[in-house]
Amino acid sequence: MQISDFYDLEELLSEEDRLVKSSIREFLEKEIKPLILEAWHEEEPLDFRIIARKFGELGMLGTFIPETYGCPGMSYTTFGIVCEEVERIDSALRSFVAVTSGLVMFPIWSYGSEEQKREYLPKLASGEIIGCFGLTEPNVGSDPASMETTARRDGDEWIINGTKTWISEAEIADLAVVWARDIQDRKIKGFLIERGTKGFKQTLIRKKGSMRAGDVGELYLSDCRVPEENRLPNALGIRAPLSCLDQARFGISWGALGAAIDCYETALNYAKNRKQFGVPIASFQLVQEKLVEMLIEITKGQLLSFRLSQLMNAGKATPEQISMAKKNNVRVARFCARTAREILGANGISLDYSPIRHMANIESVYTYEGTDDIHTLILGRAITGIDAFRRELR
Repeated sequence: MQISDFYDLEELLSEEDRLVKSSIREFLEKEIKPLILEAWHEEEPLDFRIIARKFGELGMLGTFIPETYGCPGMSYTTFGIVCEEVERIDSALRSFVAVTSGLVMFPIWSYGSEEQKREYLPKLASGEIIGCFGLTEPNVGSDPASMETTARRDGDEWIINGTKTWISEAEIADLAVVWARDIQDRKIKGFLIERGTKGFKQTLIRKKGSMRAGDVGELYLSDCRVPEENRLPNALGIRAPLSCLDQARFGISWGALGAAIDCYETALNYAKNRKQFGVPIASFQLVQEKLVEMLIEITKGQLLSFRLSQLMNAGKATPEQISMAKKNNVRVARFCARTAREILGANGISLDYSPIRHMANIESVYTYEGTDDIHTLILGRAITGIDAFRRELR
């Protein structure tokens, strides 16, 4: 029995998925983990151009998309495993994987033309190019249907104006999936905008207390002209970008557990080796209670995400089921990071140990792809049949 797999869920994985898990962990521990601390401390984003190529070689990008388009052609379970393993190291790595797979490759695969699929998916899967997803705006976060970015048809082109913020891989992306409202029919539409397009600017956001190893920035569109052939032809309405968020939320449900597991294992090892009053602190009842509560919450989260993977593989998962897993497992990660920091005492605030870094990163994860409150309302609507998102002020 593994110390963080109390119900032996790994036994239920396919041999292929077990191999993926072990090979990715070995690669991350050897090549990526040593780079994280300096990047996080200095707030210098990791070199995702190099990382993307390496992730591509290991089949870590777009795992659930068919081999027809140069992708791994595996399963959502594999996607979850990848997300869990990379977030054990740092949330910025899982953001990169989930954005690339769920927010860039998925909309092209689901809503793009055949030409778009064959042009972009193989390059994204191999890490040859990097993508980003432009939905959130300075004045619009939890209510994307109220987006202010506009698109106007002008012959064979679209003129797009607006700003997108808190965008992972914004500065480095070669391709952006940008969502805008058609000023004529008022429907939300998706566009593929390539780096260097006139009127399209990409910048990095600095002075963050979270996701400091990641490329997070803004996209500016000023009379940006995009050809009709770069519009996602099958994306009409707000449901299209929301379906992409479901993919990323699924990845987060697994990834957050990776952060939780790393915090738990760090705290457990520390407690067994740290001595006070002549004995390891793991021998104290209060410390054991903390460790037990962490493991129980992790185990429940693992069962939740594993079952969700089965539903995703069968095409049966609902947005509400995905919301439950995202909401619960991010809360688990938040709890485990805080509790691990407590067990480590004064050392808990040192960057020599991972919990304080995970704690800061999880604050971003707690907010993006739907805040905890938004997921509560999604679930509340599902169980009561009453929509509590809007109120008419009197």
